[in-house]
Amino acid sequence: MYYEDFKVGDKFTTPGKTVTEAMITLMVGLGGFVAPLFNDEEYARTTPFQGRIAPGRLTLFLMGGLEEQTGIYEEGLIALVGIDKVRFKAPLRAGDTIRVEMEVVALRETKRPDAGLVTHISRCLNQRGEVIVEAEASHLMKRRS
Repeated sequence: MYYEDFKVGDKFTTPGKTVTEAMITLMVGLGGFVAPLFNDEEYARTTPFQGRIAPGRLTLFLMGGLEEQTGIYEEGLIALVGIDKVRFKAPLRAGDTIRVEMEVVALRETKRPDAGLVTHISRCLNQRGEVIVEAEASHLMKRRS
């Protein structure tokens, strides 16, 4: 999609993805996360989460991949400009199946005649419909010539 194809109020829903223990373990290791909440099941059971959870940044990472699977960025994407107002509302756990619901909330002209800014709210939901993460993202999108 190109900048002109978006309208405020447009909604998109991604496919689902089931998060595995292996995915969390791999990303915790690659990211260098050392907090026992992410690495030590016995410790994590003593926390309010009552078990290991994924780092919030992993949820944002997975959200980005799911959003790309909608196909809306295939031709028109120039760059992710920013992610703002990120709120972690519930933990992501191994076995959760997540999806992202996106809603376009703003369109803005830029100084570039070949590009415009599309801003959307993304909500990552688990299989119970609980919001795990909510964030506002802005992408610089190509304009049609």
